[in-house]
Amino acid sequence: MSLSSIDGLGPQRIACLTEETTEWLYLLGEERRIVGISGYTVRPRRAREEKPKISAFLSAKIEQIVALQPDCVFGFSDLQADIATELIRKGIQVTVFNQRSVAEIFSMMFQLAAMVGQAEKGLALMRVMQDQLQAIQIAAARLPRRPRVYFEEWDEPHISAIRWVSELMGLAGGDDCFPELALQPMGKQRIIADGAEIVRRNPDIIIGSWCGKKFRPEKVAARAGWQDVNAVKNGQLFEIKSANILQPGPAALTDGVAQLHRIVMDWSKAHG
Repeated sequence: MSLSSIDGLGPQRIACLTEETTEWLYLLGEERRIVGISGYTVRPRRAREEKPKISAFLSAKIEQIVALQPDCVFGFSDLQADIATELIRKGIQVTVFNQRSVAEIFSMMFQLAAMVGQAEKGLALMRVMQDQLQAIQIAAARLPRRPRVYFEEWDEPHISAIRWVSELMGLAGGDDCFPELALQPMGKQRIIADGAEIVRRNPDIIIGSWCGKKFRPEKVAARAGWQDVNAVKNGQLFEIKSANILQPGPAALTDGVAQLHRIVMDWSKAHG
């Protein structure tokens, strides 16, 4: 191997089975490497126009992916294990990240940046994100009172916040009503079987992000026994789009946490 060939190291044709790796590659200026994306991708918007859609979340167009001749496929979590297995059996390299916390998101982003030869640029972008998170945390530390926040990832059954969302809520100035569930990696482990427990914990703020389904605050307010919940009484029911908070990548660390912080600060001005 000649030294000049080192420039070509790292994957040149990448298929992304989830949105966060696509967004990060665009931010790194390496979108030319992407040959296929998830059909759920909305960040950046231009990706939907430029790249073929090759997967949902739990399913993928295996033959179409094979035809694109990727030298690496990026996936997320054990939920995509079957897709990864099928692709591996067809001789395709697959890297599946499993980030569940803020620290793990940053780790994933660094690993991916290094894989495409952009470690320094990745670190610079990540430092900006970390500085923004620190500024939010400092502002939140000045709050006279922290609101209790119930984040609902799904409505039927009730599913509470995943770990990175819970951590970002804390940074933004709110206290997760179900911190013990946030430690559970799977959605089925974060099901709140008895809605009365949510009522008992009496959140000051309710935030819905129903995995791509439109959040309906009026439906939440109309739930039996919820009329005395502080968030319902005070009209503190909000939506954060799942693309901004439920993908474990750049969006959650920027737009997602900024929206959380704005909701908490507005609540504090009125109720703090």
